[in-house]
Amino acid sequence: MTVQGFTDQGSTTADTLLAGEFPRVSELATITGGSYTRGTVLKASGDALTICGASDTPEAILAEAVDATSEDKQAVVYLTGEFNSAALTVASGASADGLKAKLRAKNIFIKTNQAY
Repeated sequence: MTVQGFTDQGSTTADTLLAGEFPRVSELATITGGSYTRGTVLKASGDALTICGASDTPEAILAEAVDATSEDKQAVVYLTGEFNSAALTVASGASADGLKAKLRAKNIFIKTNQAY
């Protein structure tokens, strides 16, 4: 029910990827090797970035969804910041918590603040 004089603006879903105020530095990067959601942890793969596994060295967090399945695409990535572990995506067999120390070395801090 809409109250008289007001317009229904629809609904919104909270963005739970960001988890704090540590300065976020972002840049445009080349993404390769698949279709990824916002919050994917990325590693270097030649001159591009791709999804990070358990034994890889993480480089960045994907700031926007991108489909680089058939060709490399440009997308914004975060190089620093605080992120919610529940909102991160990693390769099969890996976990955000398992990459926590490696990410911390890059000034990417993982927190558990709310479910995603």
